[in-house]
This record gives sequence, C-alpha cells and structure tokens, in this order.
Amino acid sequence: MTAQFKATKRVSRIRYAIRDVIEFAKKLEKTGRQITYLNIGDPVKFDFDTPEFVKTALFDAVRAGENWYGTSEGDPELREAICKKEKQVNNVDISPDDVIVTTGVSEAIFMIMAALLEEDDEILVPGPTYPPYSSYANFFQGRSIAYRTIEEEGWRPDIEDLRRKISSKTKGITIINPNNPCGAVYDRKTVRAIVDLAAENNLVILSDEIYDRIVYEEEFVSTAPIAKDYPVIGLNGFSKTYLATGWRLGYLYFYDPEGRMEQLKESVKKESRIRLCTNTPIQRAGIAALNGPQDHIKAMVEKLRRRRDYAWKRLNDIEGITCTKPHGAFYVFPKVHEIGQRWKTDMDFVLDVLEKTGVLFVHGSGFCETYGTGHFRGVFLPQIEVLEEAFNRLEEFMNKK
Repeated sequence: MTAQFKATKRVSRIRYAIRDVIEFAKKLEKTGRQITYLNIGDPVKFDFDTPEFVKTALFDAVRAGENWYGTSEGDPELREAICKKEKQVNNVDISPDDVIVTTGVSEAIFMIMAALLEEDDEILVPGPTYPPYSSYANFFQGRSIAYRTIEEEGWRPDIEDLRRKISSKTKGITIINPNNPCGAVYDRKTVRAIVDLAAENNLVILSDEIYDRIVYEEEFVSTAPIAKDYPVIGLNGFSKTYLATGWRLGYLYFYDPEGRMEQLKESVKKESRIRLCTNTPIQRAGIAALNGPQDHIKAMVEKLRRRRDYAWKRLNDIEGITCTKPHGAFYVFPKVHEIGQRWKTDMDFVLDVLEKTGVLFVHGSGFCETYGTGHFRGVFLPQIEVLEEAFNRLEEFMNKK
C-alpha cells in the first residue's frame, strides 16, 4: 500500500463551525432537498446589495489600470480614509502609519495571533466567541481561554470571571463588540472594566468592532477612546457595513499613544509584506465607500431591526426555546432546553433540524464548548417571509415529541 502523506497536527486542530456544517447541507442538496441557509452572516446573499457607487469605484479602478501590486501595509489614501472614519464615527485618534489593511478581518486575527502568541501562551476571548479567535490561537500553539458572558443579562461579560481567568500565561484580552454570535452591545462601564483589568495586568487588548454601525437601541462605544493612554489593537472591515462580504477587505489599527506596541506593529507589518498586499482595485473601492454617501447604513439597520424584532419574538414563542434579544449585528443565539435530554448535543440538534426541516443553523458549542453549548446561532438577514417559513418548520419540528 502506498504510504499516505500526513498533514501537520496544527492544521488537524482547525475548526470553523459556521462553514463546517455546510458539508452536511450539501449532502442533502445532492438528494434534491432545498436548504434554507441561516448559518452564515452574509447579507449580500439575501436582499442587501453593495452600494452602487462603491461598485462603480471598483469598475473604474480596474478600467483605469490600477491592477498592480500595492503597498504591503495598504493603499495610503485608504489608510488616511480609515483614520478619518475612525475619528468621525468612533472618536479614535490614529495616523495612517498605525493602520494595516488586510484581506478581511480574519487575516487581521491571523496576523495578530502570529505576532502575539508563543507556545502555551493564552488569549482570553468572550464565551461564546467568533471561532477564528480560538482557531488561530490554537494554530500558533497558544490557547484561547473563554471568559463567561451572562445570558440572563444580555450576554454581558462577567468581569469577575474574566479576572479569575487571567494567569501568568495570559497575553491579551479580546473584546467583540457588538458581539458575534450573541448580538450583545457592551456599555461604557463594561468596556471600562475590561480595559482596567488589561491595564492592571499589562495585557494587550484586541477590540473587534466590525459591527460598530449595526446597532439598534444602545449606543456603540469604541474601546480606544475609553482606554485613553492605554494601547488597543482595533479590528474592523467593509464586509458588513458596506455589504462587501466577498470582497474581503478589512483592517487593523494600533492605537498606541505611548508607543508601547511598536514591536508588535512592526512584526505585523513584516507579516503584511510576506503576503505582498491586499487586492489593489478593491482598496480603491474602499476609499470610495468611506468617503462617499453613507445613506445606505441607516436604511440597512432599519430593515434589520424589523427582522430582528420578528425573529426574536418568534423564537421565544416556540416551546422549548428561549432567546435573549440581540442589540447589534444580525444574529440570534437561542437556547434549546431539551439538549442533553431529547438531543445528546447541540450538534445533534442542528443536524436533526437540518434533516427534518431543511433549515441550517450552527451549533452553539462551535462558538464555545463551555458557554455556547446548548444553543444554536442563526441569522435574521432574510426577508420576514423567509424567516417565517423557516421558523414555522422549526416550531413544527419542536412540537413533535
């Protein structure tokens, strides 16, 4: 028998629940089943579209021949526009030299984990959390440690639990605000408490703010202005607010008034050179997105608010399911009370729902085995008619004992 070539252990540990479940749906589709995909947060897959002026900017850049390798750290004009946006929207003072443009926020996470973690180092992440924070930490032989967020209090971070999780191996604290997968929006007091803990223990703060402009009731509060002189690494991008998910355009910035992160910043810049650059014409479109009219954002948020209200109420009307109200982003993260009884695991629940109803969700343990277990994540991006049909099937499924 021919010997098999083996992959590395670090790759075998990679998990990404949001897309891993698609493999099961595709198998069903091959049998002729129609699947309703409520697993991925991609508004452009539904009735949202990239603003026309942003599309035009991309076409114009390509036609004008702006198809060369760009600057590794990102187009200087785009970095300038990012600084302007962060100041106007989030009151963050940074310069273009503090900004690195990335191929989506996922690449930004990869770069930061590579620069920050040595073997067995720890990074604290909210539980539940967006999976790449854990996956990339593990990839670089570090460990992601989940700190509790309190479901009964709108998934607010448990500051005392966070304090207890800090050890001599801890290198940083991750804030995801507004939160994916829970839709929580953290208030000023909560962010302040996390910043104070980081400062007391000399820890790097990672603040993922990609949903900063998709909030419903609460005001979004960016971490850097609260941190004042304490350094923060911010992550953001164009996928959600500018409805350009497939374009893969993101950025990270180093808010560092006292120059404490120079070594980290230079290390990430080195990483940016390895991958050469981010897509050049799409960066030109990113400039147009930031500098152009922003009217689509208010319209998008209002449409999402109506769908949020419908999904939240409807899920709570289904026997055996309860759902905390999301205040930002476009996800619901309901609890299923019979997991552990009627279904052994939340993955069993999600696959059973898929097989019986054709509706695809993501198992909650894929976001955190401690604080996500017993839940599932869905999106409220589709039109209400589509959500109604999906939840009708879910309700019928739950009622069958």
